Amino acid sequence: MPIGFLTSIALLALCTFAALRPPMPRHSSPSNLWFWLGNLLNEQPFLGLALLAVSAFPTLTTRLGTPAWWLAVALTAVPACGMAALAARTRSARVVLEAALAADPGIRMPHSRRPILRVLLLPLVSWRPGVRRLRNRRYGDAQAQRLDVYVSRSRPHGAPILLYLHGGGFVTGSKLLGARPLLYRLADHGWVCASANYRLRTAYSDSLADAKQAIAWLRDHADELGADPARLVVAGGSAGAHLAATIALTDDSISGAIGLYGYYGPTAGGASGAPATPHAHLHADAPPLLIVHGTLDTLVLVEDARHFADELDHASSAPVVFAELPGTQHNFDFFHSLRFHAVADAVESFAVWATRR
Repeated sequence: MPIGFLTSIALLALCTFAALRPPMPRHSSPSNLWFWLGNLLNEQPFLGLALLAVSAFPTLTTRLGTPAWWLAVALTAVPACGMAALAARTRSARVVLEAALAADPGIRMPHSRRPILRVLLLPLVSWRPGVRRLRNRRYGDAQAQRLDVYVSRSRPHGAPILLYLHGGGFVTGSKLLGARPLLYRLADHGWVCASANYRLRTAYSDSLADAKQAIAWLRDHADELGADPARLVVAGGSAGAHLAATIALTDDSISGAIGLYGYYGPTAGGASGAPATPHAHLHADAPPLLIVHGTLDTLVLVEDARHFADELDHASSAPVVFAELPGTQHNFDFFHSLRFHAVADAVESFAVWATRR
């Protein structure tokens, strides 16, 4: 049996296992092997099946019916069944999100058409023809202080604004990574969306100041963008969710906030020199928050996100919507997938509701 075939099958089987049931760490950590092995396949099982088919085709089309052929079929079936299970598991996301939204704000998620062809054929392409991306708009003097704006070509008027802040543990990341399918979708539906870089490997207070400065820039340029500066939602993934939650809890002009696979614990470099965390800013007048986290997140444990959501829910008079997505890893907003399509439906429903309160 060819070594190349065995190597490919073994690697795909390992990645499938890492996606299906990764060993969970005891504490949140910035990186681990299981995340890197399983993340892509967990969101893109159809892409995995395509890679499996390409890897197995030469072996499975020769010496049909021999013992070696049957062994190759059995070896191929193992990761194939695992990937099919991954694809089936994505369906649970919509049920969980619908229940979470209906429980407190009473929001009904739309039953939008599933983008099967896009997921199968163009899983890594977010671009939409009806959306313009205005690149590298400067919102400050520092090199990192740049943002991209996504706006409908139909020139909206009075559109709500969504600012997305990328993850990366405050040491890496880019405005080109994270939530691009969501940004293009919302812009196509009449929103003015932006994704901002911010200073990294610096004090947390600097990153937070950058995010607030990006908000100020969007409000200052609302007229030319066709936006309503009074209706603004801030969102983020991982470290960006930390910034989004802190902004929502310290700026009373925010309509709502969204945290995806967020880290909400302490980080060095607060304005006072003490560790910074949104836990320190909980209060009754916080805006509504939507917090979405995966139960198999090996970088930021779901227990940590649940703890923040519980504390915020006790302190705030506004709704706190918390959804734990079964079988979901970190960075689930990077690609078009059936799971993230459901998340995008929930985010849009929540954001529309928050900006109309």
